[in-house]
Amino acid sequence: MKNSMYAIPDLGYLNLDRAEDVFFQLTPAQLVEAALKRNEGVLADNGALAVDTGEFTGRSPKDRFIVEDDITRDTVWWSDVNIRFDSEKFDALYNKVTNYLSQHALFVRDASVCANEKYHVNVRVVTETAYQNLFVHHLFSRPEKINPASKPEWTVIAAPGFMADPSADGTRQHNFSIINFGRKIILIGGTGYTGEIKKGIFSVLNFVLPYEKQVLSMHCSANTGTKGDTAIFFGLSGTGKTTLSADPERSLIGDDEHGWSEYTVFNFEGGCYAKCVGLTAEKEPQIFNAIKFGALLENINFMPGTRTVNYSDIEKTENTRVAYPLYFMDNTVMPSIGSSPKNIFFLTADAFGVLPPISKLTTAQAMYYFISGYTAKVAGTEAGISEPKTTFSPCFGEAFLPLHPTVYAKLLGRKLEERGVNVWLVNTGWTGGPYGVGKRMSLKYTRAMITAAMNGELDNIPYRRHAQFNLQMPVMCLGVPEHILDPGSTWADKDAYDEMANHLAREFARNFEKYAGNCDPQVVNAGPDVIIAV
Repeated sequence: MKNSMYAIPDLGYLNLDRAEDVFFQLTPAQLVEAALKRNEGVLADNGALAVDTGEFTGRSPKDRFIVEDDITRDTVWWSDVNIRFDSEKFDALYNKVTNYLSQHALFVRDASVCANEKYHVNVRVVTETAYQNLFVHHLFSRPEKINPASKPEWTVIAAPGFMADPSADGTRQHNFSIINFGRKIILIGGTGYTGEIKKGIFSVLNFVLPYEKQVLSMHCSANTGTKGDTAIFFGLSGTGKTTLSADPERSLIGDDEHGWSEYTVFNFEGGCYAKCVGLTAEKEPQIFNAIKFGALLENINFMPGTRTVNYSDIEKTENTRVAYPLYFMDNTVMPSIGSSPKNIFFLTADAFGVLPPISKLTTAQAMYYFISGYTAKVAGTEAGISEPKTTFSPCFGEAFLPLHPTVYAKLLGRKLEERGVNVWLVNTGWTGGPYGVGKRMSLKYTRAMITAAMNGELDNIPYRRHAQFNLQMPVMCLGVPEHILDPGSTWADKDAYDEMANHLAREFARNFEKYAGNCDPQVVNAGPDVIIAV
């Protein structure tokens, strides 16, 4: 089972020199074989390895911590998503985890993140299971040359079988994900969900790149056209980020995490971690066809009596996932680097039916809506939600921001001014009324508007101003009925529209209050006008 191509690295510096066996840099086929022998999963009939991640089928944000030390004490945005962890408690817990792992076989992989070589970060990932190591092979970059004797810049240790004792270890419960910037270690225990590994490294880059390198780290997808024009898509779950960036006429740079340096946009990752719920070959052919031998399916169910995946079955979780390397897809950019963006799209699924299907933003508005990170949840997406509910996630990725959101927004604003980038707010949500009254915006129309924006067809046409949100709305777009472009004109009851627009404006204003003190006045004033009822 050991890969004879590489020597086993010295793991003594991790207190793991006593491990019973170490499997280093195994190929995907070897990792699949190991996972099957260890009963970690089974093969689906499409060839993919299907595993259950156990108790946790998603990230556990309340159990993510950052060690407070001289590096982080005055720089980290301490909040509900960045929870302090004592450095001495970390050292003690680290010793417990490594003692536990020393009694088990280990799967070790050296990888890297950031496609732009100038910003490469070398990462060593030590996992208790083979399937976690397969995930790392897919999601991180795969260096051509490996030197097992060298120590990586960052180390991730994932021990799903280790359960913390909260009263002794300082955790909230038995699972945890802790980032230590001083020791450059991410320590994960009590959970087999692989997304904790991916998002742990993303959080590291969200600190290191903006703070030390003046590179804007972004939770977004990106693609490029035949003329080398790069487009970036921000959006929370359900807004169409993956769908709209997977354009057959354009090449994919990446689907989730990127950096924007002085001249380039570059992928942090070497693969994709796509949602599977409702997946069909017709709706998402690129993702569907990438699910084959070597791919990793998580928490799916099979059709009864078969090994055929039932992508509509969400009995275990709505967060069913598949991980695969970028080379499983056609039409990708290799290496995953593009030029500075020409167009940026903020995607929102506005279930209140208020926002225009597309509008052009000023720099101040772009910063405002970037900090807001708005979408809306609808009935059925979460337990207890019976009507549209606003969701705000600053920079479209609050859970992964070690720095204050305005740090990223100011860096964005500076880059927009320097590069002359077009920024568009795109509503992929409801038109003609709110959820339950109106209908979802046609994907055909959304694609037509985005294509028109990228082709420059919206550059030299008239715009009208949205009265309350002060957004500039194009009066025409090829392939889109003109009345669709003005959301108020799609409602049968205009007074009801104005009332709903004011409701949403109040929600924006209320949410932004906590950021206003760190923003310039023009950014604060770039939001919607709130009409006070007399």
